[in-house]
Amino acid sequence: MSKRDGKRDKVLIANGQGFWGDSLLGPIRLVNEGPLDYLTLDYLAEVTMSIMQKLKSRDPKAGYATDFVEMVDRVLPQCRAKGIKIVANAGGVNPQACRQALAEVIRKQGIKGVKVAVVEGDDILADLPGLIAGGEAFKNMDSGEPLAPLLPKVKSANVYIGAEPIVEALRLGADIVVTGRATDPSVVVAPMIYEFGWDPKNYDLLAAATVAGHIVECGAQCTGGNYTHWRKVPDMARIGYPIVEAHPDGSFVITKHEGTGGLVTVETVTSQLVYEMGDPKRYITPDCVADFTSIQIEQEGPNRVRISGIKGAPPTPTLKVSCSFHEGYKIIGQLTIAGPEAVDKARLCADIVFDRLALDGLHFAAEERFVEIVGTNVCHAGIMAAPAEPAEVVLRIGARGMDRNKLDRLGMEIVPLVTSGPPGVTGFAGGRPKATDIISYWPALIDRNKVKTTVSVEEV
Repeated sequence: MSKRDGKRDKVLIANGQGFWGDSLLGPIRLVNEGPLDYLTLDYLAEVTMSIMQKLKSRDPKAGYATDFVEMVDRVLPQCRAKGIKIVANAGGVNPQACRQALAEVIRKQGIKGVKVAVVEGDDILADLPGLIAGGEAFKNMDSGEPLAPLLPKVKSANVYIGAEPIVEALRLGADIVVTGRATDPSVVVAPMIYEFGWDPKNYDLLAAATVAGHIVECGAQCTGGNYTHWRKVPDMARIGYPIVEAHPDGSFVITKHEGTGGLVTVETVTSQLVYEMGDPKRYITPDCVADFTSIQIEQEGPNRVRISGIKGAPPTPTLKVSCSFHEGYKIIGQLTIAGPEAVDKARLCADIVFDRLALDGLHFAAEERFVEIVGTNVCHAGIMAAPAEPAEVVLRIGARGMDRNKLDRLGMEIVPLVTSGPPGVTGFAGGRPKATDIISYWPALIDRNKVKTTVSVEEV
């Protein structure tokens, strides 16, 4: 398939997944409930990459968003009938395995001629020693510390790649594009570049597409989900996932399918616009730098918000790298404490657990302990007043450290409180908690010239 000639006057791009674990119904309904040209899906976050790397270390066929394959299995016939292309960063740390799983689904359905593209090059875990030896320090963007001393503990390292290789995949005729750690907006930016034939150095247009991608990247969070005025949002059970109605001049409308629940207003859209915002004049992506202060936004009609006038600048010479490293273990268990004086009983329960462990020779320093009493305003401490005497609370108790066995021993002392602690202790159906890995985040930068992406297309 050749490059688009840029004559289309409108392209409909919807995002049906805001994170790995978002509702499976989002993309399924987007495909079935109205017209669409592209279905995009954003599965990845910093912690997600480390989880996927851990899964891959246990099983070489794992490490991608399995939900994506299940979703494709359910919507592929409709997508083929409607001509809908799918773009997703569902590949995680194993996009080739994701393609193989997709191929099995496609063959099972007996559908012929589906071209599945894989974009790779973001996963630089195996290249870290060489890159560090070559001068890349991977300094922590918060502390300035170099990564080298932690190298043996690093579990994942993925570069945030942009739209360019996705555009290449579309030009090669891909019906489904699977990437690793492509940035959230880039899965939306790429279809616009491809469909409208944009110059990749027209940074105003790329900035407009970036803003569109940023608005829809969290799915229904811009159509009434997680919205302050939630009582105004109709039929939230059938909330409509967002659609970008894009135009060649860079202007676009945020909307949703007719007849769906949710709400698209200037307020719901701007609530998402300020999400994860640093300097609003310099929103940095691999594709460009967008100036969010240039955005012109207006209500065009019911559930239609029009956005235009966006200015952009060239991308930075570096790309962001998301690294994760192992930093010990943690354990958390919980009990429900009910009845009079629930808070005091919960505090006593926590003291009992750590005192009993000390009796067995296991001591936890104050900085290693974790005690939280849900129901005493832990989520809004210092903002709202705590209830004077809640009738019930949830005690969350745990610790962190380098000794996994020691932490597992803590898990054994939580449930005994039911019969050897104060009255009103319940909610222990989950049994004994077990220690799990602590995976910490390490943000860094890399010279973009040292990152090479590849695109491969296979017809199933």
